[in-house]
Amino acid sequence: MVKLYKDECDMTNKEFIQELSKRLKKSSPETQQLVQSFVTEMTKEIRSENSTLMIQGFGTFEVKKKMERVIVNPAFERPMLVPPKLNLVFHPSNKLKEFFK
Repeated sequence: MVKLYKDECDMTNKEFIQELSKRLKKSSPETQQLVQSFVTEMTKEIRSENSTLMIQGFGTFEVKKKMERVIVNPAFERPMLVPPKLNLVFHPSNKLKEFFK
């Protein structure tokens, strides 16, 4: 079983890089560069026209557009228009869901 978190608190980015560099038998700067490249490529793919990125065995990242809508401001009781926005949604794979059961 792969342990990603300490018992009492979440792993920091620095701790993650150190653990990953040990497992990959690479230096911390090399590992940092590898992780940064991975995140950059993921971001590029998600921002592309496809807007969906599937990582087999992990899950799917998808950009969903939330349409504009009208809400009522509770302080002034006036309608306000909320502009549309993009939300990043993650759907875990079945393997990942099973891991956390």
